[in-house]
Amino acid sequence: MARDGINKVVLAYSGGLDTSVIVPWLRENYGCEVICYCADLGQEEELGGLEDKALRSGASKLIIEDLREEFIRDYILPTLQSGAIYERKYLLGTSMARPLIAKRQVEIAEQEGADAVAHGCTGKGNDQVRFELTYMALNPRLKVIAPWREWHIRSREDAIRYAREHNIPIAQTEKKIYSRDRNIWHLSHEGGVLEDPWNEPEEDMYVLTVAPEQAPDTPEYVTVSFEQGVPVALNEQRLGLVDLLCRLNELGGKHGIGRVDLVENRLVGMKSHGVYETPGGTILYTAHRELESLTLDRETLHYKDRVALEYADLVYNGRWFTPLREHLDRFVQSTQRSVSGDVRLKLYKGQAIVVGRRSPFSLYREDFATFGQDDVYDQRDAEGFIHLYGLPLKVEALVASEQGSNRYRQPDYSRFKRD
Repeated sequence: MARDGINKVVLAYSGGLDTSVIVPWLRENYGCEVICYCADLGQEEELGGLEDKALRSGASKLIIEDLREEFIRDYILPTLQSGAIYERKYLLGTSMARPLIAKRQVEIAEQEGADAVAHGCTGKGNDQVRFELTYMALNPRLKVIAPWREWHIRSREDAIRYAREHNIPIAQTEKKIYSRDRNIWHLSHEGGVLEDPWNEPEEDMYVLTVAPEQAPDTPEYVTVSFEQGVPVALNEQRLGLVDLLCRLNELGGKHGIGRVDLVENRLVGMKSHGVYETPGGTILYTAHRELESLTLDRETLHYKDRVALEYADLVYNGRWFTPLREHLDRFVQSTQRSVSGDVRLKLYKGQAIVVGRRSPFSLYREDFATFGQDDVYDQRDAEGFIHLYGLPLKVEALVASEQGSNRYRQPDYSRFKRD
């Protein structure tokens, strides 16, 4: 019998450990039909056999959609162009993906006449917030089921035992347990030996990147071209967004680029330790940032850096569908009008090293930067500029001297007094 008036639920389904056990749990505890929804965001081989697995778990059907293009165009690119990086390292691969999955989940629920949506996020993490804020923003009437906040399962080991009791095939074991999230932008790893931040990650944990010390001994040069902040070509070959990012992932992975080991502050108030692999994304961030340094004026660039911090918090905290994000996007888009050109990088032993940049909108002009006197800059002008620029410091120092203050090293100003 249906519970809480829920007859049909759309579950965000990945086929991983958590969502695999949620299907039979929902049927047992809510007596409802379960429709599994999986967004193809570039999980690669993880999609193989997914439909059979979902049906064997008790789902009525599985809906899979290829959203890679939309993911890059509408989520990755705005975040990349904003320059958002969470806590100095994290390129927000999981954070950006959740709003898109949840948006389509809501739309599928409306199409299928479902009463509720469900997700497999734990009650300790950030993803529950990202999913549920999206549900609230797009359809607050849908009921939300979050099994991790209800059931008796309290650990990965419990989930593995539950799966075995219900004959659900899983890849995880008690000995080697990693919670992973993969898409075309990145691959994240949590759990297992990573629960102790003193432990070095095991090399066989990595999937997308080789160890830098095992990367080729010869550097590889690549050129990424942008048009108004959008990457459009690699080595002068124009590519679609999906193909371009896939190629950069291959190149970056080959050279061990994009590994990040991070202890981060979760929104819910605790710290977590994770390892991320973002090979192509690291190359794109490096190239885009370098092109902006060439084409944006100083005040815009510096202000944009402050916006990047706000944007990173907004994305990480699941507030994608908010007026603030839309307003920030408009500002960022206006800054990208001149971000066109090429950036040449040397890929070597875990590093993406910028070795060249050019743009028809470059604000760097060698003839303007010359040390000689010309029509643009007269060195004699510097005296008046420095006097005005430093005037507040001079006034403060003079006042302090009259008051006998010794805030800084105190010179003798008496010889400068006029009669």
